[in-house]
Amino acid sequence: MEVILKEDVNKLGLRGDVVKVADGYGRNYLLPEKLAIQATPGNKAVIEQMKGSSIRKLAKEKVESEDLAKKLEAVELVFTRKVGENDHLFGSVTSSDIAHQLEEKGYTVDRRKISLEEPLKSLGEFHVPIKLHREVTSHLKVTVKGEEPEETTEPAA
Repeated sequence: MEVILKEDVNKLGLRGDVVKVADGYGRNYLLPEKLAIQATPGNKAVIEQMKGSSIRKLAKEKVESEDLAKKLEAVELVFTRKVGENDHLFGSVTSSDIAHQLEEKGYTVDRRKISLEEPLKSLGEFHVPIKLHREVTSHLKVTVKGEEPEETTEPAA
């Protein structure tokens, strides 16, 4: 199946590219998520018009992304998680957690733009890359702290 990408898709192509994909991938993911449209002769003509506006839109997005990147460099997120023996974390910090906490601080970042290879499963300080634009990447400081264990008092027998 040939599709025309409406958005940049990792490991597939950039906005405006005509790419061949598996039928299921196109029908079940790209088309319903509005990341692509089918590559028909009519749509190909529309894409030519979209490319002109896309260039202007990309320039504007890049400027906005650079501004947001500068703001995010100063942000530090702190997560507190329960810790077991040997500082082993119960649970982890995921890109969704990071996106949610950023939203609480007033920054809207899609969780898919947070380039977390795997969830953070240990205590410490991490620098998480956020790909805001194809040419703009920001690094966010994330600290994972352990919850203080509660004092358990055993009743005297």
